[in-house]
Amino acid sequence: MKIKSLLTAMLLLVCVAACRSAQAQAPQDPVDETNLETQLFLIVGTNQDVDDAKMPAALEPVVKQLRAALPFKNYRLAATLINRVKNQGRLTLSWIGGPLASPTGAATNVTPSFSQFNVREVRLTRNAENQPMVQMLGFNFGARIPIQTPGAIAANGAVAPAVAYENTGVSTDISMRESDPVIVGTLNIGPSGDAIILVVSAKRTTK
Repeated sequence: MKIKSLLTAMLLLVCVAACRSAQAQAPQDPVDETNLETQLFLIVGTNQDVDDAKMPAALEPVVKQLRAALPFKNYRLAATLINRVKNQGRLTLSWIGGPLASPTGAATNVTPSFSQFNVREVRLTRNAENQPMVQMLGFNFGARIPIQTPGAIAANGAVAPAVAYENTGVSTDISMRESDPVIVGTLNIGPSGDAIILVVSAKRTTK
C-alpha cells in the first residue's frame, strides 16, 4: 500500500509540473497598443459684422450644419487641441485663458479664466452595422470665468470692483465615426450673444 501511495503521489507531482509547464508556454493575449488622436475644435459663432476666418477642410461639413441650425452670421476657429490617448484610456487637459473670455472684460493677467477638458474613457467600438466607432465616456469641457461686479464703496466714495468666478461647461457621453467631426454642444459667452461651439473628432494613429 505504501508503494502504491508513493507512486500515486509521484504521478500527481508529474501532472502538476506538466500543467505548469504548459501554462508557461501558452501564448499570451496580445496587449492592445492602439492609440487614438483626438481633436477638439473651439468655434466661435458671432453676429458681429466680421469676415469668416478660413476653416480647415475637415470642418466644412460642420460649418454647413451650423449655418443651417444656428442663427449666427459668422464663424471662426478659436482653438484646436490635438492629443493622443490609448484605447480605453483617459484624457485630462487644463490651461489658463482661452476663447471663453469674460463678457465683462474681467479676465486679466491677475484674474485669468481657467479652462479644462476631460474624457473619462476613450475607446474603440462598433455599431449595429459593424462600423468602427469611437466612444467618449464622461466628456467634459468647462471653464471658470471671472465676472466683474460693483463692489463696496470706499470712504473716499470710490467703488472698488469685485471679481467672482462663475462655472460654465458641458458634460455628456458621445459616440462618433472615426475621423468624422461631430458637434458636442454650444456655450453662451456673454450678452453679445456670441457662443463657443464644441466640435470633436478621433481616429486611430500608428505613429
